[in-house]
Parts: sequence; C-alpha cells; structure tokens
Amino acid sequence: MIKLLSPLLMTFFLAPLWPIGPNPLPGDPFVIVNKTKNELAFIDDNKIQTIVSVGTGKTQELTPEGLFTITVKAKKPYFRKKNIPGGDPKNPLGARWIGFNAKGTDGRIYGIHGTNQPASIGKYVSQGCIRTQNEVVTSLFPLIPLGTKILVTSSNKSFEDLAKENRAIQ
Repeated sequence: MIKLLSPLLMTFFLAPLWPIGPNPLPGDPFVIVNKTKNELAFIDDNKIQTIVSVGTGKTQELTPEGLFTITVKAKKPYFRKKNIPGGDPKNPLGARWIGFNAKGTDGRIYGIHGTNQPASIGKYVSQGCIRTQNEVVTSLFPLIPLGTKILVTSSNKSFEDLAKENRAIQ
C-alpha cells in the first residue's frame, strides 16, 4: 500500500502550484497597475492590448502592492460605506467594480472601478482603490474574468518588461 501511495503523494507535493499550475500563463488575461505613472495595462493574447490612465491612493501605502487575484465583479456596484445604490450619480464607484484580494480581503475592499469624478483620473486621490473612467472600466469588465491576476507596483520599468517578468507575455 505504501508503495502505491508514495508516487501519488510525491506528485501532489512536488507539482508546481498544485492543482492549477502556473498562473498566469503567457496569453492569459493579466492586469498591471503602475502607481508611479498612474497607468493600467491590460494584457491578453500575449500582448499589451491597452494602457489607460488611473487614479490611485492619496498616499503610497493606501493602494497595496503585490500580485493579487480578481475575485469579485459587479455591475452598478453598491457603495456600502455611504449607503448609495448602484447607478446613483452620487455613487463614487461608478459603473463597474473589479475587486481583487489585496491584504487578505475578499475583493470587496480593493478594486478597479469607475468614478463620478472623472477629473480625479491620473492623480493620487483614492482611499486605496484604482479609479478609471466609467467607459474604460465598462469596456474592460467583460475581458477580465474572475481569477485573472493583477500586479500592482511602483516601477520605472515598462509594462512589457513587467509583463515578461510575471510570465504574462513571452
């Protein structure tokens, strides 16, 4: 019995990133946010598809850095903090919410979202989220599936170099 179980156990413990394999694989959707430039790059099909301007945290530490996973998506997100329904012009979350699991959260605290303050895009203004224009987040929303990796960084490297380092492109 032990001879039979040993190969199975070895496979289980030695398989890279068991059970799903390496992620992202070249060609998979991938998002990079560079806080130095306040820009977001969407990568898919082994190339950078678009780069857009975003707003990030008022201070460097408010928008967490690291490699995270998209875990929640919502159309017309509800703003719990001030009890503002989705679709309301006063809602600061705009048209869409793409949440990621930074700092052990479940994707409901940090995210990419639209805004009702388009003049804030490109600036350091948020409490930690990544703001972009409603039109931009609405167009990205169907292209970014749950499970997509997002890299948030402060870097002087190009998006192409960051993507290559993270295996998002070859």
